[in-house]
Amino acid sequence: MKKTMLIATLLSLTACQGQGGAGEKPAATGSTTAATAGAPQTEEQKTFYALGLSIGRSISVFDMSPQELEFVKAGLGAQVSGEKTDVDLEVYGPKLQELAKERSTRKATKEKEKSVKFLEEKAKEPGAQKTESGLVYKETQAGTGAQPVASDIVKVHYKGTLSDGKEFDSSFKRGEPTQFPLQGVIKCWTEGLQKMKVGGKAQLTCPSDIAYGDRGAPPNIPGGAALVFDVELIEIVKPPEAPPGGMPGMPGMPGAHGGMGGPPPAAGGKPPAPK
Repeated sequence: MKKTMLIATLLSLTACQGQGGAGEKPAATGSTTAATAGAPQTEEQKTFYALGLSIGRSISVFDMSPQELEFVKAGLGAQVSGEKTDVDLEVYGPKLQELAKERSTRKATKEKEKSVKFLEEKAKEPGAQKTESGLVYKETQAGTGAQPVASDIVKVHYKGTLSDGKEFDSSFKRGEPTQFPLQGVIKCWTEGLQKMKVGGKAQLTCPSDIAYGDRGAPPNIPGGAALVFDVELIEIVKPPEAPPGGMPGMPGMPGAHGGMGGPPPAAGGKPPAPK
């Protein structure tokens, strides 16, 4: 299924940009592609365009240069047209997973290097506190209520952004707060929320080591990315009482960063893609 979708996507790319020769300069941006093919007009064209966007996300892990993308399109063109291929798929196909891992690690390393200065600057802001874990905690409004512990369930409003200010999730935009157990989210949240009091607001700047790590949460959170969360602690939620003879209830985890919203889950989880 994945191979079929990949072929379909790259086929759409080939159709849009044409099969350039080895000496031709590849298109560098999506806008150039759109200018060549024309913007999709019909519902079917728009659906195929969306297919290209979707699969483009799935192969972004390869962190390809424009020239490398040309090789991918050349292989695709040869395969779908039945021409003689320059490479034996049975030999080089198994190398794809290894290459994806290598490129993913490379990309995450670059992202972490880029984040170093950003984290240093956030730690220098007035009122900011950098903890041993690397979390940069900055209270923006003092709370007057109780202070949660790791075993608590909390209700919050929050907004998440990348180091460049791009927003990837917001309970404010969804128009309703979310609640979750503090032990069920990324370490940055578990640590940061315990420094807050109900009614308070704070900004949590999270290095990747205590956020999503080298894996990230594609496509909107790159591996190695530092994240910023503006959080309002609304309430410490009382756990539901156990029914007679039953086990204590536990609220279901909200969908993290997906259409249903919710905070970042603990490392090792499988969060839906952020908005």
